[in-house]
This record gives sequence, structure tokens and C-alpha cells, in this order.
Amino acid sequence: MDIANSTTRPFRVGFLLIDGFALLSYSAAIEPLRAANLLAGRKLYEIEQLPVLGGQSVSSSGAIIKASAHLGERVDFDLILVVAGGDPARFSDERIYQWLRHLARRGVRMGGVSGGPVILAQSGIMAGRRMTVHWEHAPALAEFAPALILERTIYVIDRDRLTCAGGTAALDMMHALITGHHGADFARRVSDWFVHTEIRPAGGPQRAGPVERYGTASTPVLRAIELMENHIADPLELGQLADLTGLGARQLNRLFKDKLGRSTMGFYRDLRLDKADNLLSQSTLNITEIALAAGFANSAHFSHSYRQKFGRSPSARRGQFARSDLPERHRV
Repeated sequence: MDIANSTTRPFRVGFLLIDGFALLSYSAAIEPLRAANLLAGRKLYEIEQLPVLGGQSVSSSGAIIKASAHLGERVDFDLILVVAGGDPARFSDERIYQWLRHLARRGVRMGGVSGGPVILAQSGIMAGRRMTVHWEHAPALAEFAPALILERTIYVIDRDRLTCAGGTAALDMMHALITGHHGADFARRVSDWFVHTEIRPAGGPQRAGPVERYGTASTPVLRAIELMENHIADPLELGQLADLTGLGARQLNRLFKDKLGRSTMGFYRDLRLDKADNLLSQSTLNITEIALAAGFANSAHFSHSYRQKFGRSPSARRGQFARSDLPERHRV
């Protein structure tokens, strides 16, 4: 995901609302953007509401959200977030799928909240992308499309795709989005506005907290790791990590070496290789696709780096797992 320049035009976000969407999930995704505008004193985010049909959409609790834009209008969105609840697997609208595919081909970032990732998967735009979904919908989605790279996490940002499990997890995902655009300090101000002081990483909650996982309570280091986890397939440069954590590149490097015993970019490379190792055992992606998903420019560079870390080639690792086992291992 590109790092936005704070001096450019507002970042345009469209919320595609599927009737029966959960109001909490929707609010947790949209309110951080509204608060960011308020705290910045200017419009950082331009927000549009897009019901599937007509002039309004209705949540599961009966709340009515009026349309501010409609499908097919000439609006240059930077991000579309699909918000759905209930039983999204029963949703079927080829017009919506075609529109989402059209925007994806144009390079618009696509996201899903709660049941929204199911709609993205049904439209066929999640191939080769890591993703998550609310636990209630995960078994049906895995059955529908066993080749999807489903993860048991609260949110996943993979290049131009953002997916989250819904509920309060949307607060954490939007914190990551705002951090990428305007830095960790400003994103923290937005989270504090909602008394959301315990920001969860993309990998939570099924892993230990970052302090326990990495053995450090250093705020800049943990902020940098959060950025790394959110930019696996599109790695940030050292200067970008430093800027977004509010430090100089040398300061950040010194902290990583002091707290974790590795350079910043060495740690980052190992994080990406660990993700690739997981994909080799848990997905049916070919090695070139895994290389790209882990942020390597080509399979040759990936294979060299993988062998250096693990002492064997990616193909040897893949050979440990029978192809017939992969769909079952891949299921959520």
C-alpha cells in the first residue's frame, strides 16, 4: 500500500454497504476516518456511502445509512470497503461483482469488513492475496474457495487488499491505514480519541502480544514491526519505516540492534521469509506467487534468500507436503 503524502488531495474511501451489515463493524471502520479529519483540521479522507440499490442501506439493527454516491458514478475512489453481515455467502449480484472487478483492474484498493471479504472472494479478486474474515463465515468461505489464503487473524493488509474480521477489529485495521498515510504519532492520536489504547497487531489475537513475542517494550520498535507486518508484499524502505515511527534511520537501526540483536531490514527480511515459509506449507500458490506475496521481486532472489535463512530451497520445503494434503491444511 502506497504511503500517501499529507499535502495531496483527500484519500477517497467508498463504503459499499450490503443490507444487513453490522453497525458496529461499519462504525469502527468509518469513525477513525472522520476523527482523522477532525484532528487534522482539514479533510484527509473523503467518505462516500454506497448502498447496493436505491438511496439507502439498512443495517442488521435497522439503522438507515443514506447514499452519498451510487455505483457506476464517475468517482475516483482510492479504496472501496465492502461491509456485510448476516449470511454474505447467500449474497449474489453479478452487477456488484463486475463493478468490483472493474475497479480492481483500474488499480483501486479493495477491502472487506466482517462478511465483506466473502463478497470480495465471490467477485474473484482475492486470488493470490492473503485475507481474513469473521470466524463465523470462515468455514463456508473455505469450502467455497479452498485455494484462498485464509488466515486466523483480526485483519490482513496484502498490497492492494485489506480485510478484517469485523467488530472492533476494524479500529485496528484503520489505525494501520492511517499510520501508513500520516505516521504513527497521528494514528495514535486518532486511536486515543476513541479510548482505543491497546492497538492490536495484524496477527492478533491468535498469537501472543508483541511485547511477549519479541521480548521488547520499545514503542518505536513495536511500531516499526507493526508497519512491517502490514507491508509484507510491498516492503517499505528503511527511511519510510523511520519516518513513520518518528525516528531517524540510524536511531531506528540502533534500537533494533540493541533490543532484537538484528538490523531493522534484516529483521524485516526474516519476517517476510517466515511468512513465505508458512505459505509454502499452507497454500497451493506456486513459488513465484509466494515470492511476490512475500515482497521479493522474483523467484530467484526469493530462493537465494530462503536458502540462506533455512538451509534448503523453497522447492525442497514444498516437497515435504503432499499436494493432496494442501486443501485440508489450508482451511480455516
